Amino acid sequence: MTNKDIINIALQQSAYDCNCDPENFLQKNHKVIKSKMNPKSKIYLTNPPECNLVSYGSNIVAQVNERIIDIVTDYIHKYPMEHCFETPNLYALNDALAPCDLKVCFMAEYFLPDLHNLREYSCEYNIKLLHQKDFTHLYTDEWSNALCKERKEADILAVGAYDGGKLIGLAGCSADCEMMYQIGVDVLFEYRRKGIAVALTSRLTQEILSLSKVPFYCAAWSNIKSVRNAVKCGFYPAWIEMNAKKIGYVAHLNH
Repeated sequence: MTNKDIINIALQQSAYDCNCDPENFLQKNHKVIKSKMNPKSKIYLTNPPECNLVSYGSNIVAQVNERIIDIVTDYIHKYPMEHCFETPNLYALNDALAPCDLKVCFMAEYFLPDLHNLREYSCEYNIKLLHQKDFTHLYTDEWSNALCKERKEADILAVGAYDGGKLIGLAGCSADCEMMYQIGVDVLFEYRRKGIAVALTSRLTQEILSLSKVPFYCAAWSNIKSVRNAVKCGFYPAWIEMNAKKIGYVAHLNH
């Protein structure tokens, strides 16, 4: 697998998720698409999106509910592409979506591995590769980034760090689609800043690549420690996404 293979796989998967063509993400002009489900989309995309904006840096591909096509089209053509994903312009989108019972919800940056910069790190603790049968008892709050209890069947592999017999850090990967596995990592608070997260992430990255799958990593812009971990392991920011959800759903999250 090469870096070109990796970005092409990611573009194809985003195309499945957005019901468009991979080259649509590389064009100068924005593209707005009526939302619908695609059987090849990532497993956590369980309903046609109300509003989802995706950018690989050249333009915005927007998949939206038919009733807000005009709103989103006007928005992404009014402001510079980069500003469409940040305040204060996001307030304008929020205000326009409010009469449709929608509000801006999740925003995240997605990272892909640069094969030329990957390296495997070690730490002072024992690192162990875990398979599904080994982590069935680990679906708890402290490991909620590494493992997803709502989709246990998709959690393929994990790598744990142990202080003696105590699990102190865990990185897991979820088979979110056919060719791409998402990495999540947790480290107990008292064991942070000891190189554990980077050791776990770098090891799991190599394990995923050995399966001929593409590892990818997601982090909020504000999650500095997570972004630093991705970059140190050899990942680079590849694309960004932002969506809007029902106002009641957003209120529930805030509650």
